[in-house]
Amino acid sequence: QVQLVESGGGLVQDGGSLRLSCAASGRTFSAYVMGWFRQAPGKEREFVAAINRSGTWTNYADSVKGRFTISRDNAKSTVYLQMNSLKPEDTAVYYCAATLVATITRGSYRNWGQGTQVTVSS
Repeated sequence: QVQLVESGGGLVQDGGSLRLSCAASGRTFSAYVMGWFRQAPGKEREFVAAINRSGTWTNYADSVKGRFTISRDNAKSTVYLQMNSLKPEDTAVYYCAATLVATITRGSYRNWGQGTQVTVSS
């Protein structure tokens, strides 16, 4: 098992930027594919971005392509989500998650953080 703790959320204005971090502990971080998901009030949790073990493969939801960037630092056991040009519709609780296969399917991710709130004001 790997334990995940997100940080970096907050309140930002339309067009602003935030960088989320997810620190992992427990099992070897570099063994995991990492993903970011988000859940807005009244909506299902949705995929945002994923990155493979070496960082050579990334995948993004269409709604965030060109604005968000996922990266990882295996030496620090941390995955990041740089979010630029934020919009009010990006408001959600953001979760990081870990899996052993390169996938964007939510059900394949077995380890989850507690989430961090991102609020974008108009």
